[in-house]
Amino acid sequence: MHITNLLSTLLFPLLANSSPNPPQQIFLNPSSSSPESLKIPTSRESAILARRILHLTPLGTLSTVFPHSASSLEKRPPGLDGLPIGLMDYISDCEPSGNPTILAINIATSFKNVAAGSNISLSLQWTPPYPPSKRISITSGNEIEALPYSAANLPRFSLLGYLEKIPDEEVKSQDLGSCFTKIHPDAKYWLPGNNIHESEWVRLVVKEVYWIGGFGDRAYIGWIPIDEWKSVEKGEWEDARLPGERKGWKEWATGFFGVMDL
Repeated sequence: MHITNLLSTLLFPLLANSSPNPPQQIFLNPSSSSPESLKIPTSRESAILARRILHLTPLGTLSTVFPHSASSLEKRPPGLDGLPIGLMDYISDCEPSGNPTILAINIATSFKNVAAGSNISLSLQWTPPYPPSKRISITSGNEIEALPYSAANLPRFSLLGYLEKIPDEEVKSQDLGSCFTKIHPDAKYWLPGNNIHESEWVRLVVKEVYWIGGFGDRAYIGWIPIDEWKSVEKGEWEDARLPGERKGWKEWATGFFGVMDL
């Protein structure tokens, strides 16, 4: 019994230090006086990662609010006035400003709500193409996990702003049709001038950015200043790497750029 207790006393600290620590902060960053040793990325560094996610992510959720009046053709249930709704839509990063390019189908709910005066936001999340090679087990080994990674530990963010019609001359000069259909080939069927639905090119003019980079003890959580969002250059987000862009990454690794993708 004494030998068993002695071995437990000696081995426990070793076993405890053999795995990365679980998150100590989830939805908040530690205070500046916190003894946490993890280096949390700055809002500027987070802006670079967010711009990379925007470039690599073809789908997002547009959130709008139902207006107080509805067309008789819409057949909308009563009582939805002022309630929010989020719907998936195609997006593309076709302009250097960080304003997402959207092909607005005017009959779609999101764009009808905006036309009726609704605010709008776009939410994006990073989905790694490869599962992590190393995880901290949080199950007994018998459960079937819905995802091969911790989605709560991955970046996501929302862009708040307004929709702005892109002038025809800018559409042509930036060749937005080719940029958009390169990412969304099927969108060629509802480009402006099609015979199915009325559509137009719009940009989401970003006014505010709210970012959750992962767990709060190792990632920045909070508002990203709009000047930092706009000032990110192409070379910066091209050099950045997100968790899971490469094989062999460790889910609980911490740091920025050079460590996160290990």
